[in-house]
Amino acid sequence: MRFSLRLVAVSALTLLALVVTAEAVNTSRPQADAFAKKLAIIRQHAERSKDAPRRTTVTEGELNSWFVYRSQPLLPVGVKDPQVTAIGNGKLLGVVTVDLDEVGKGKSGAWNILGGRLPITLSGVLRTKDGRGQFDLQSASLSGVPLPKFLLQEIVAHYTRTEDHPQGIRLDDPFALPSGIKQIDVGQGQAVIQQ
Repeated sequence: MRFSLRLVAVSALTLLALVVTAEAVNTSRPQADAFAKKLAIIRQHAERSKDAPRRTTVTEGELNSWFVYRSQPLLPVGVKDPQVTAIGNGKLLGVVTVDLDEVGKGKSGAWNILGGRLPITLSGVLRTKDGRGQFDLQSASLSGVPLPKFLLQEIVAHYTRTEDHPQGIRLDDPFALPSGIKQIDVGQGQAVIQQ
């Protein structure tokens, strides 16, 4: 059961927490609890009612609250403070702070001058259909400086490595949606998850 929650959390980070906005979203424990309950319902529906369609609406306030109050045990070491803004029409904005010293261990080149804990800001469009998804990156920056895609890919790969994926996640690769999710429609301030 913990593995399923971790898969959903990693997917949520990969799908949603890639980007940022200057406006802060209000967070609260009740919103974090509401998001956790919705995750549990999504998992239960996938296990019990595979043939019955279900729609679950998740707000950016709930997701960001969950990141603040509940996600830390599920985030990779060196990843902190993810925030997401749902713009609409699939577009997401977000920010996450990463430890570049951890990423650059044993590497040369640009990693010799990059270091510390810095915010990465991303924007892009999430496209999903028939249980598959893909994130189309539009822009990335590191502390306000444009971040080349190849460096972003190294950071993403570092923090998404698992036994099943020793090279980590590739930014451009399509992926399977977890928990029987067929589609995620990102609207303004929310996303509708269809199972």
